[in-house]
Amino acid sequence: MTGSILDGVLILIPARMASTRLPGKPLADICGLPMIVQVALRAKEAAIGRVVVAVDDEQVFEAVSKAGFEVIMTSRDHQSGSDRIFEALNKVDPEGSVRIVVNVQGDLPTIDPETIRAALRPLENEAVDIATLTVEITDDEEKTNPNVVKVVGSPLSDSRMRGLYFTRVTAPYGNGPLYHHIGLYAYRRAALERFVSLGPSVLERRESLEQLRALEAGMRIDVEIVDTVPLGVDTPADLEKARRILSAKKA
Repeated sequence: MTGSILDGVLILIPARMASTRLPGKPLADICGLPMIVQVALRAKEAAIGRVVVAVDDEQVFEAVSKAGFEVIMTSRDHQSGSDRIFEALNKVDPEGSVRIVVNVQGDLPTIDPETIRAALRPLENEAVDIATLTVEITDDEEKTNPNVVKVVGSPLSDSRMRGLYFTRVTAPYGNGPLYHHIGLYAYRRAALERFVSLGPSVLERRESLEQLRALEAGMRIDVEIVDTVPLGVDTPADLEKARRILSAKKA
């Protein structure tokens, strides 16, 4: 990764308290720290730029601030994480010095910092608007699971593809690998500004996949292929698994 790509990078971590499956998720204890703080630590370990947590709750704000991380309060009315990070971006960087925004979801406490770094690599190509990540699917059940979003892409190298479509169905058809999309994004600032200014698109509504809005608007998304899918904590069982993983690392 070139030094220039690291100039003006901001990692934003959106966190919202409203979770039906795991109430109070950002504050869930993992190895003595709130989950959102564990995510901020992983982002700091990636060492690619300033880390800011965007929250919608005073308790979360206080927990993040107490842990020594920069935190910004945002509206509770946002419909998506991209809207929340755009509000946060304009609050923490009104002068426009940030060139690239990395959106790390606030429920990835065990993510490998190198995985976060990998999201920047496609942006070394100036033609790319948005970068994201994927992993080759090895579990046959995932191939037909609609909760596992698939990337349909055109190969650019052994480790990268140009994103052509994202879908919940098994695609593309025929022999060859299938890829599990990881919802971590790196945006050029102008691309994020354009993205949030667009209304939800037809395919976005149909598939319930926000990234399709960008593709329908003609924006370019390139996808870096990494080795593992980070654990997203959505349920009590996920939370217990995250605790085991980080406890083992500490040991």
